[in-house]
Amino acid sequence: MGLRAELPVVGVVAAGGAVGAAARYGAELLVPTPEGAFPWTTLVVNVTGCALLGVLMVLLTERPTEWSSTPPHPLLRPFLGTGFCGGFTTFSTYTLQTERLLDAGAPARGLLYLGGTLVTALAAVWAGVTVTRAAVRAGRGRA
Repeated sequence: MGLRAELPVVGVVAAGGAVGAAARYGAELLVPTPEGAFPWTTLVVNVTGCALLGVLMVLLTERPTEWSSTPPHPLLRPFLGTGFCGGFTTFSTYTLQTERLLDAGAPARGLLYLGGTLVTALAAVWAGVTVTRAAVRAGRGRA
């Protein structure tokens, strides 16, 4: 596939990324993290984004016609998954905040944040996938 054919995908990823990044920035404006404090906002944003990605991947890739009579638009997955969720979640901020906690003489908090984010993010993806699969199956039983 040539570059010209990929331009719509690049466009929707960029648009979704802009919306996701703006939402993430808005979350930090609403609940700012003071210098040296535990970065709860980034943790919640990353875990929420992971859960949302789990839900989306089930709905958009596994059984899209089981919950909708028409398949999803092919640009919806790159817009929401790579774009929005990719822009909303933030690995770079997570690693920087971990480094700052460690550097500020708070190794326990830094390591808790480092490991806690990984565990809760993985649990959020798993929960999003599991709950969505169950909801799709339950909805199919009522149809």
